[in-house]
Amino acid sequence: MASVKVSSNATRYGQDVAIRQFQLTADEPVSAGGDDAGPAPFEWVLAGLGSCTAMTVKMYADRKGWDLQQVSVNLSHKVENHQHLIQIDLALSGHLDDRQRQRLREISDRCPVHQLLTASATIQTRLMETAQAA
Repeated sequence: MASVKVSSNATRYGQDVAIRQFQLTADEPVSAGGDDAGPAPFEWVLAGLGSCTAMTVKMYADRKGWDLQQVSVNLSHKVENHQHLIQIDLALSGHLDDRQRQRLREISDRCPVHQLLTASATIQTRLMETAQAA
């Protein structure tokens, strides 16, 4: 099970993000009232989707013994007519024939984050007691 801890920091919208041994920062850009101290929430979502996509494609090619040398994933997000649209541009480098390239394009949609974003996930929010300062 994945686990992440997010806590407000001293900036207006900035958040300290703890993931295993990694300490990261999330924030909003200045144009949205933040300090631009880190990626914004939708950028984090795109980063998760892009890295999952690249890993899934690479793992599949490795299992098949295909000569996939580089995977590059460029993503963008926009809202159009109240619908979220994520565009993924997938670039594959290596000695691959057209059939292999097409199969890797199909496999890219099978990454777990892609599956989560395109399925109906259930999110349960619980209100926890506030810790008292010592």
